[in-house]
Amino acid sequence: MLAAQGLARPPEKPAQKADVLSAVRRMGALQIDTINVVARSPYLVLWSRLGDYQTAWLDELLAEGALFEYWSHAMCFLPIEDYPLYRLRMLQAAAGNDGYAHWMRQHPEAMQRVRDRLKSGAVRSVDFESKDKPTGGWWNWKDEKYALEALLLSGEVMIARRQNFQRIYDLQERVLPGWQDVDSGGQSRLPSLEEVRRLKTLKTVQALGVALASWVPDYFRLPKTGNAALLEALAREGLLHRLSVEGFAEPAYIHPDRLGMLEDAAAGRLEPELTTLLSPFDPLVWDRQRARDIFGFDYTIECYTPASKRRYGYFTLPVLHRNALVGRLDAKAHRQDGLFEVKAAYLEPGVVMQDDVIAGVAGALRRLAAWHGAPEVVVRLSDPPELAARLANELS
Repeated sequence: MLAAQGLARPPEKPAQKADVLSAVRRMGALQIDTINVVARSPYLVLWSRLGDYQTAWLDELLAEGALFEYWSHAMCFLPIEDYPLYRLRMLQAAAGNDGYAHWMRQHPEAMQRVRDRLKSGAVRSVDFESKDKPTGGWWNWKDEKYALEALLLSGEVMIARRQNFQRIYDLQERVLPGWQDVDSGGQSRLPSLEEVRRLKTLKTVQALGVALASWVPDYFRLPKTGNAALLEALAREGLLHRLSVEGFAEPAYIHPDRLGMLEDAAAGRLEPELTTLLSPFDPLVWDRQRARDIFGFDYTIECYTPASKRRYGYFTLPVLHRNALVGRLDAKAHRQDGLFEVKAAYLEPGVVMQDDVIAGVAGALRRLAAWHGAPEVVVRLSDPPELAARLANELS
């Protein structure tokens, strides 16, 4: 699983722009989140796999059309070759009766204002004045923001690029010129819903390396009903291989492209060597049940929890050490001050503070801090208490 996700070993050479695209393709989806206390999640997910790289490369790949944004596991950066897998959903959203489609029909004037502005070129949400809505979360969105999001989900607009992480919306025909839903003979170019589900199921198993049946639906938010039967059908067709995993009663599946990895792992040639810090929205841990199943790691992101009820911190980063999730860090990057602050560090129950664990975690902290341009690392508190001192000594 770690090798399939690109998390088994440190990169052998400095990252290049092409490595960013390869990493997104390997994962199948790169979840977007705006929280910026360390690094915004998509950038951090890539750092965990690539090490030191230029975040501008992700933005450039979006602007160049190698990636697009749409709803997948959540709102994600997706490889542009997967656009047909999402196009039918866009068309259904435009014609459907979900919240955004209903909103579009109820607010024709707002929709017309936004469409009129888009005729002249790309727009941002902030380009529209907001006289009646206070600033705040999505519940305070102005009508034009709702309209832009509705047009995005219905496929009429796409995200052309980002500017300081702010979305730039433009018409689909300008972002993806030449795309047609039908070919020259009038036949649909789009896979059916059944074929989309089959293809996303195959992509899920490939991305996870080895997947229990119960893990598959969450990755691309596929229906749970019929999931087991579909996996079995794909195995009968030879598109997947069925296996059993020691310690699990339910069947597991592997993609044919990952059989070489399986053989290497069985022969001891795929021993994990990487210690790194993960985003809460990393594909390795975004399915909390899967994280419990495979790592025994019980994880909840607490930025949505009232401060008084938080156990670990606002935006804790899981710590991957070789083949285990050994702890979590409540961290904050003070970029202007050149300081990377670990407010609290926690080891998981049963994890022993061996020298290799301490050295690995300290090394990951040092690399992440340097990538932020905040080379000074401070560890405030820890559990167990001596962990902070051990890390500080290793970092000095």
